[in-house]
Amino acid sequence: MAITSGFTRATKSDSEWLAAEAKALIETGWWSNYTRAENHCTWPGIQCNAGSVIEIDLGGHGLNGNITPQIGALSKLQLLNLSWNSLTGELPSSLGNLTQLAVLDVSYNHIHSIPLAIQKMENLVSLSLSGNFIDYNASAIGLLTNLTHLKKLVTLNLRYCDLSGPIPPHIGKLERMVHLDLSNNRLVGQIPSSVSNLTNLASLFLQYNQLHASIPHEIGRLKNLVTLDLSFNMLVGPIPSSVSNLTNLASLFLQSNQLNGSIPKDIGRLKNLVELHLSFNRLSGHIPSTLGQLTNLESLYLHHNQIISVIPHEIERLKDLKYLDLSYNNLRGPIPYGLLDFPLETFTGNKDLCGSTQGFLHCPSTKHNLPVVILVPTFLFFVSTFALVIFILFRRYRSKTLKSDPSPTKNGDLFSIWNFDGKIAFEDIIKATEDFDSKYCIGTGSYGSVYRAVLPSGKVIALKKLHLLEAEQPAYDISFRNEIKFLTEIRHKNIIKLHGFCLHNRCMFLIYEYMENGSLFYALSIDDEAVELDWTKRVNIVKGVAHALSYMHHDCNLPIVHRDISSNNILLNSELEAFIADFGTARLLDPDSSNQTVIVGTYGYIAPELAYSLVVTEKCDVYSFGVLALEILMGKHPGELLSTLSSSLSRVQNFMLNEILDPRLSTPRTRKMAGDIAFIAVIAFACLRTRPKARPTMKLVSQEFLHNKQSPIAIPLHEISLIELKNHEMFMGDENHK
Repeated sequence: MAITSGFTRATKSDSEWLAAEAKALIETGWWSNYTRAENHCTWPGIQCNAGSVIEIDLGGHGLNGNITPQIGALSKLQLLNLSWNSLTGELPSSLGNLTQLAVLDVSYNHIHSIPLAIQKMENLVSLSLSGNFIDYNASAIGLLTNLTHLKKLVTLNLRYCDLSGPIPPHIGKLERMVHLDLSNNRLVGQIPSSVSNLTNLASLFLQYNQLHASIPHEIGRLKNLVTLDLSFNMLVGPIPSSVSNLTNLASLFLQSNQLNGSIPKDIGRLKNLVELHLSFNRLSGHIPSTLGQLTNLESLYLHHNQIISVIPHEIERLKDLKYLDLSYNNLRGPIPYGLLDFPLETFTGNKDLCGSTQGFLHCPSTKHNLPVVILVPTFLFFVSTFALVIFILFRRYRSKTLKSDPSPTKNGDLFSIWNFDGKIAFEDIIKATEDFDSKYCIGTGSYGSVYRAVLPSGKVIALKKLHLLEAEQPAYDISFRNEIKFLTEIRHKNIIKLHGFCLHNRCMFLIYEYMENGSLFYALSIDDEAVELDWTKRVNIVKGVAHALSYMHHDCNLPIVHRDISSNNILLNSELEAFIADFGTARLLDPDSSNQTVIVGTYGYIAPELAYSLVVTEKCDVYSFGVLALEILMGKHPGELLSTLSSSLSRVQNFMLNEILDPRLSTPRTRKMAGDIAFIAVIAFACLRTRPKARPTMKLVSQEFLHNKQSPIAIPLHEISLIELKNHEMFMGDENHK
């Protein structure tokens, strides 16, 4: 009887415990449609063990409001995932009662405060707070110092938390850390040398901050590091030679800093390196031949530095190399034969390079060196004499010309085509288009008409013949020349290539790479073409445009506002990859109108603020991108939907995401693809906010695409409402939203 009685008492105790858990769950408000009488272990997102809740996984479930203190009653909880919701306020201090919690993910909400009690969660292994504006007196020191009590922490994600101030040296106490992400904040100061204590670290992300000083030599102790990203900071000094000790490194991102000195010779020890990005620094010296030892290398970016050397032939050994950019350095000598298959732009901006490829001088022969000593004086004498005769004849001819025609031309001729002789190319173009006959016209826009031309070589190009406008003004060729120089420095894989230009009294035109599949507008308008643009291709198109706009707004020497992002200005190549066209054309036609202008753009894509203000900013492009992203998902311009969104929230409440998707495509087959589509919809609605400051920057959008590793969504698309997507404020603009 005693045994039975004891068993009965234990069962009663368990029942009371389970009832208390059910009560706590209901009081959170997340399962308001359920009652305590039901078995809470069957509720959505809950997993139990022996009747006790051990996991709550409600990521992306459209939750809002505060996290209630009752959550702290679930003392057996091991995993709590509330990411990608609209939760607000602060994390309750009762979370400190969850001493068995191993995983806490509240990323991409509106949490602004983390309680001190979090340090009691001594079994916490993974903590993700990314995408929240954490208020620790606007300093990272308080938060990070508090978190250093979590000795078992393996993963810490704090990107996009608006943290400022220096990284505290206490960070070195988290010795079990494997993944540390503090990117996209406002961190300043130096990288503390105590980071070297994190010897288990596999990935370190500190990009997009304001870190300065030099990279600590101690970083070479992180022998398990696979990914190191310190890009887009203000780091100075040389790349420490100790980096060559990171023999497990697969990705090294140091671009867009102020690093100087030479590339370490021992970099060849990084046998596992796949990506090496050192562009936009002040590196000098030589390209080390030891790069040829990086047999797994796929990407090598050294452009926009001050490197003075020949290109070592050892780079030819890199058989897996797919992406190479050595442009805008001071390289000299021959281009190695094995690299001639890379695009011409790979080597642009190195005037002393030579090679048997278009756009470069042929390298001088090394044969017959012996007679040179004898022949040079004689040769120089004849050349000098010949040059003098030519000069005298030219002066006489010029004098006669001026006398016979005293009225000078307005602009003269300004013509330049990369890889071609100007005069011959001009004649070829006039002939190929029959002097710009309308039958060769493939499109007309507000700035001019586009023609397709086949040159005698068989190369197909696109010509944009611009309306003359100010070309009659004598000074226009100077501004035009300056703008062209600026535009030729724009190089991005999703921006159409500008090959050349012509400024002439009779016409002016730009010469672009020809895109076989025309515009995105055309592809979406024709059913057969639209079906070829499956969900994977459409997702990639959105990403490509986002990355290109981010480059234009944030990575060019001078920011470029496109001002006419639309499906007509997105062109597709033979692989159905997206390219932005007409970039900078408005600047070309009116170089002084970078900010104030008459309304420029395509109806249906123009940001609403331009109805009352003529001030154009990057946020105008962001709005147009939002329209474009929805158009790609819907297969048509979202004009009707946009009107509904702005006028009737009650109607939107009943719209589900699957109802607006292009009906010509089948339902996404995988949860991952469904997640990508939902993710794009969230981004689109964020970009369409009425207030410009509330819209995200394109840099933020681009970075979200690059680092988005969210799990496939568990909710079917037909259960996701547009109002949830519209109210999802994972992207903060230039101001905080209360």
